[in-house]
Amino acid sequence: MATPMDNVITVERGGSAAPAAAPAKVRAAEDKAMLKAAADLTRDLNKPKPAIYWSDMIASALIGYGALVAAILAPSLGWALAAGLVSALALYRAESFIHELTHIKHAAVPGFRLGWNLLVGIPLLTPSFMYEGVHNLHHAKTRYGTVEDPEYLPLALMKWWTLPVFILVAALAPIALLLRYAVLTPLSVVVPGLRRIVVERYSGLQINPSFRRRSPEGVERRLWHRLEAAASIYAIAMIALTATGIIPLHAFLIFLAVTSLLAVTNQVRTLVAHLWENEGEPMSVTAQYLDSVNVPPPALLPMLWAPVGLRYHALHHLLPGLPYHALGTAHRRITAALDADSPYHKGNYKGLPVLVARLSASTMGRR
Repeated sequence: MATPMDNVITVERGGSAAPAAAPAKVRAAEDKAMLKAAADLTRDLNKPKPAIYWSDMIASALIGYGALVAAILAPSLGWALAAGLVSALALYRAESFIHELTHIKHAAVPGFRLGWNLLVGIPLLTPSFMYEGVHNLHHAKTRYGTVEDPEYLPLALMKWWTLPVFILVAALAPIALLLRYAVLTPLSVVVPGLRRIVVERYSGLQINPSFRRRSPEGVERRLWHRLEAAASIYAIAMIALTATGIIPLHAFLIFLAVTSLLAVTNQVRTLVAHLWENEGEPMSVTAQYLDSVNVPPPALLPMLWAPVGLRYHALHHLLPGLPYHALGTAHRRITAALDADSPYHKGNYKGLPVLVARLSASTMGRR
């Protein structure tokens, strides 16, 4: 493992390392204290509960697909909009389990990765390989917030127009995914140069345009190819069935609208998952935590826009292996145990409006 940033001493030009040593020691002490407290208080919560994973994911998917059918068959625009909203939120929750797949040991929840891919990942054209092997880099201590982090951009330090563009890109994601799997996947099989581009740039759920993904190897390579082939066949079939009228055009468009709303909701959550204030330098564990966001109760709406434990995103960066169903209990224990001046409390926010306003204010000052 690479040397943590906590132990790196920055040497000022023309000076000595002494001025930076004290802050580095303070950061190391903060990291150690908070991590030790969090780990000690949650040791009994680390085991995933398969019954919760399966029942939650299946129920979310069934509600989502059922509401999608209701939106397609709705007798009026009002009913279609209501059903479409329910479908988008339920499928968003089901799709959010891709995040859990990157952290849990698959043997702890047998068959869950395959079941999720068949029920959610392939139908929504986001098979698990698009996150596995990518998201774990976001949690690497020496990569977080740097140019090597696939899931980080210094959005708070960018110009105002980057935020609406960020949302627009998400709104177009369903069309981009259809093109990726129905067109680029089969073409890349016969065009080697294109294959490299598809793997590097279009095979991960990332927001950093500079990130280039490496090709998988061994078992993961075989799984990737099987999932990609399945997603490609599914995408081609969907387009062909719509083109021939077997799937009504309005049903296809409603599907695109629902999945677009799903993607936008996730992108809004991404906007407030971090403060996005790092300019590319490696960060201590405490600094990474403080750049991340918890939105704990009593706020209620986060259960919709930050489901499957994503409302505890800062805590997740402290304890990435903790299953989503344990995060609420862990947060309550840690909050009660740590002193009021602990950095842990500084990672908690009241809700979405406060975070959006903060980010918007930061970007509006950079015209």
